[in-house]
Amino acid sequence: MTNNTVELYSTKPQQGRIGKQYVDGVNHFFPSAIIDEEWQTENQVTITVKMTALVEVMKWLYYDQGGWLAVTFGNDERSLNGHFAVYHSLSMEGEVKSWVTVKVLVDADCQEFVSVTPTIPAAVWGEREVRDMYGLHPVGLPDERRLVLPDDWPEDLHPLRKDAMDYRQRPQPTSETETYQFDNQLGNDSNRIVPVGPLHITSDEPGHFRLFVDGEDIVDADYRMFYVHRGMEKLAETRMGYQEVAQLTDRVCGICGFTHSVGYSNTIENALSVDVPFRAKMIRTVLLEVERLHSHLLNIGLSSHFVGFDSGFMQFFRVREKTMELAELLTGARKTYGMNLIGGVRRDFLKDQRLKGIALVREVRKTFSELVDVLLATPNIESRIAGVGILAKDIARDFSPVGPLIRASGFKRDARIVHGQSLESYGDVPFELQSMENGDVQSRVMVRIGEVFDSLNIVEYGLDHLPAGAILTEGFDYVPNKFALGFTEAPRGENVHWSMTGDNQKLFRWRCRAATYANWPTLRYMLRGNTVADAPLIIGSLDPCYSCTDRVTIVDTKKKRSKTIPYKAIEQYSINRKHSPFKL
Repeated sequence: MTNNTVELYSTKPQQGRIGKQYVDGVNHFFPSAIIDEEWQTENQVTITVKMTALVEVMKWLYYDQGGWLAVTFGNDERSLNGHFAVYHSLSMEGEVKSWVTVKVLVDADCQEFVSVTPTIPAAVWGEREVRDMYGLHPVGLPDERRLVLPDDWPEDLHPLRKDAMDYRQRPQPTSETETYQFDNQLGNDSNRIVPVGPLHITSDEPGHFRLFVDGEDIVDADYRMFYVHRGMEKLAETRMGYQEVAQLTDRVCGICGFTHSVGYSNTIENALSVDVPFRAKMIRTVLLEVERLHSHLLNIGLSSHFVGFDSGFMQFFRVREKTMELAELLTGARKTYGMNLIGGVRRDFLKDQRLKGIALVREVRKTFSELVDVLLATPNIESRIAGVGILAKDIARDFSPVGPLIRASGFKRDARIVHGQSLESYGDVPFELQSMENGDVQSRVMVRIGEVFDSLNIVEYGLDHLPAGAILTEGFDYVPNKFALGFTEAPRGENVHWSMTGDNQKLFRWRCRAATYANWPTLRYMLRGNTVADAPLIIGSLDPCYSCTDRVTIVDTKKKRSKTIPYKAIEQYSINRKHSPFKL
């Protein structure tokens, strides 16, 4: 089937329909599979397909046509068409670069849809989340454990249904014990368990890892995330106006909040056909790269720390401070810039800021280059990071990871290259895609080092070649029930947003998929076969991003006892600190 594809339909883009070849291919190989076809932009299309054809259509687009699964999510569209819906958005990276979203309608009474995870493992977290948040049942899903909802959440309450709950509601917990079953796929009961987290010294954020070990060797690993789900999507859909959500998305992450804000802004701009001025696009591009600078310097510093090279850690953080000064110079804030509006940016770059910014970039480039030479010449660095935490190519292809993680495993996946013509000003700035072949921690470090130099070049170019003109498009019409994708290449990889406009200038649906969400499912494969001592280094090489925790384990060091304290008890303790409920 694949060999005949090019012969059966043209690979030349049709006017205003980049990626129409994929739709034509689906129509050819799977007649009558497509129920509806709707274009959001010239390179974004959503096809609604019959449930019976979903798996085969997805398999053809994903494996035969160079698709990568960007995000899987649900939507409660009963008020629009009487159904729930499940969407699978694919970044098509074959000969034609575009986006194809495959949608299926889910019967409101049956509430079942066909799982694509057995065919495309990358869908596993998305389908588990749809099950949690909408109560829809993915038939054939191999892993039916909860993903987002905590163990004590009521079984029949699904937060993102339109009629489920108010965003301020906090249901009473159903249990005070952890019921999550960690999965040892390769080992047996003879393996000892080494727990890492939920709170661990190597991480500022909570994630519960279970390492199943034989001596010092990791046989298998499993992990539990989402110790706090902040409910941002529900908040955005019920309380906030669509412009305000741009400020909320700035707070998705403390490192790459601006990239989320740009990604969300792109969704509305694409859905409403808002043309962003060239100057605003270049300003966004510069700030996206400023975020990449301080994020990569942080991770390179932490990589030094994890192998015991703390002098390198401190020196890289010293250089990182200069990039934070650059952010403050250009935006007025070291983090959480608040720069984006739908249609552009709220602040311009003045000439004095640009000149000082260029000087800072040149200073950072010189110092960073010297530090890299020292790092790579340090004798024990290579022995600790070479050949450790390998992400094999076949695993990477199945799970659609993003960022330096995938580029270090030999895949040239970077939204700035693949979709550069529709991503801010990346089609106009010169830089080279960084990639390595070995897939280990060393390769990921080297990719980030190369990208620091690229980001410095882009920032300097953008500040020196800032186009003239306006920084904001105003006066566009807000139209309900329009939807589109938005995306950015964040430091950790591709961030993907999807928004559907609703009534009263509020969103009907907003889906935010951070880069690490796409990378977590591959971690267990990277940990297998390594030692316990390498686990923090391997986990850190993802440059992981968690959320904050809402429950803790209280330990009485005198009695040598511990107890898991639910949120309500912690909340009461904060109200009345004189009478502690934490009796063990």
